[in-house]
Amino acid sequence: MKHVILLLALFFLSACGSLKKTQSGNPPAGPDGLKGNVESTAANPNTKESKAATVKKIRSDEFSDSTRVLGIMNYLASDDLKGRDSGGEGIEKAAEFIEGIFLQNKLKPYFKTYRDTLSNFHKTAYNIVGVVKGTDKKLRNEYILIGAHYDHIGILTPENGDAIANGANDNASGTTTVLELARYFGNSRSNKRSLIFALFSAEEKGLLGSNHLAKKLKEEGLNLYMMINFEMTGVPMVNRDYMMYVTGFDKSNIAEVSNKYANKNFVGFLPSAKEFGLFQRSDNYPFHNEFNIPSQTYCTFDFTNYNFYHKVGDEVDLMDFEHMARLINNMIPVLEGFSNSPEQEVKYY
Repeated sequence: MKHVILLLALFFLSACGSLKKTQSGNPPAGPDGLKGNVESTAANPNTKESKAATVKKIRSDEFSDSTRVLGIMNYLASDDLKGRDSGGEGIEKAAEFIEGIFLQNKLKPYFKTYRDTLSNFHKTAYNIVGVVKGTDKKLRNEYILIGAHYDHIGILTPENGDAIANGANDNASGTTTVLELARYFGNSRSNKRSLIFALFSAEEKGLLGSNHLAKKLKEEGLNLYMMINFEMTGVPMVNRDYMMYVTGFDKSNIAEVSNKYANKNFVGFLPSAKEFGLFQRSDNYPFHNEFNIPSQTYCTFDFTNYNFYHKVGDEVDLMDFEHMARLINNMIPVLEGFSNSPEQEVKYY
């Protein structure tokens, strides 16, 4: 019975987010009665040429939805995971859950397995790292890393009888964003550059998971173009004319390029992000230090729209799942743009 909840969660996600076709050639219906968003582009799948070119076309504007997001969030921020403290029993369940989604959506392990064991933490803890290889013979040797931390702070002093810091916004929301982007690219294969999807442990212990992985990838000589990180994306900002901000806004042109591919004012500047030094406080920073390439965090927490940072009140029922699905769907063409541009457009100033 140890993995019953995990299996039920994965079954739910498979049912509501499957991209497999039925025998009739149409994707199965989702939980809302709508068809899935997959079409085959191959005119004749029996020819060698068409087999090589066959991809699944996915409607990125309606790929994710609130039901899918809710399913992931409900598991990652559940009491059963005990606040996902690094090295604990609860985060082990989260790791298994993430591995299941990677496997289900055909991501390959970047290392021998999905697990990258931390060398700088006193307990056994893992980053979970998968890869979708690029489709272009030249550009596939350039990598983009998409990351978020999946750990939180575990058990705290009880407040109103609740001691579990479930970490819904921090950072089950960013983890969910990365998992949905991994699901998209694992099935669409619409990336010319190679994409690494990394969920970090021990961020709450001092960016240990991302520090470990950044050093490891640097030592192996990875040709890393950029690192984009997602942190606290579960609640929308208010009175802003953009959907999310990026840390280190004035360090690169990433916001400008993001808005071009989103075809809207999608990413903006938040003055308090600079004031509080957020560029240095999330998992983008070790990659900035090791590689000196654009390494920045997308976020919607603006210090005014959420009062439960590092508190037991950071619960899943306070998240806005429609907002999260819109953010994911808007991010897909941005990441496709980053992945497929002939030249590396995003640059540090």
